[in-house]
Amino acid sequence: MSLNKKSLITRTLSGAVLVAVFLAATYFSRWSFGALMLAMVIGCQYEFYRMCRAAGSEPQQFAGLVMGAALTLLSFVIFMQFGGEEPVGTSVGKMVYALGLYMLLLVPTIFICEMVRNLPNPIANVATTFAGVMYAALPLSLLFFVPLMLGGGVWNPWIMLGYLVIVWSNDVFAYLVGCSIGRHRMCERISPLKSWEGFVGGVVGAVAVGVGIAYLLGANLWLWAGLSAVIAISGVAGDFVESMFKRSVDMKDSGAMLPGHGGWLDRFDALLISTPFVFAYLIIML
Repeated sequence: MSLNKKSLITRTLSGAVLVAVFLAATYFSRWSFGALMLAMVIGCQYEFYRMCRAAGSEPQQFAGLVMGAALTLLSFVIFMQFGGEEPVGTSVGKMVYALGLYMLLLVPTIFICEMVRNLPNPIANVATTFAGVMYAALPLSLLFFVPLMLGGGVWNPWIMLGYLVIVWSNDVFAYLVGCSIGRHRMCERISPLKSWEGFVGGVVGAVAVGVGIAYLLGANLWLWAGLSAVIAISGVAGDFVESMFKRSVDMKDSGAMLPGHGGWLDRFDALLISTPFVFAYLIIML
């Protein structure tokens, strides 16, 4: 795989715009960060349901998006109670209760709605509806709590930004190393361009960046080194999972959110799979 300079320039410029948006939304306030997470959930779920329809299923897109948004809002409300700032209000407990009850009732409602729709393949339709929630909304909802865990229960936007930089560093180093010296393919059946050289380059680059970030933050270097390795390795699995979905429906990109990056899933596929592993890693290590 040769390095395409035009593609690299386009990818870099559009990526810079994306980084600027994340920087602004994350640093400005926890409210803007929450809005960004909600947009990501909706964007990723929408593209996943689009692929499901291309595969012949008919997921309940509206119900799935509502459930994903409710899960995100539930996590955000809990998230806002921590981090060293004032609580969002005295009715927070009622908000958590209401959102949880709403999601609980939405689950059987989806089954009932599928009966009313009277479409072919009801099992596949219901399964893909819930799969969109589990694939996109659940991991991004967990992401709210990762910076709190790394920050000792205190919200620090720089920790969140550092986490995202590690995710992106893995992608950048894997791309550059793979394009330059990649020879041995990892899994041509799913993603013929990914190489073992790129994989190693991505992991090494992510760990190096993670250690650097930990040093700047005054955090535990070993904890962040392990965190970076978990992000990089599970992130590659995320790339392969999304590639598997796209290949099954003959799609090159899941969408067209950014030039050179494709859609929401193309950009955040690694984040979706890696976040649960990171969450588990931090629970074990902290």
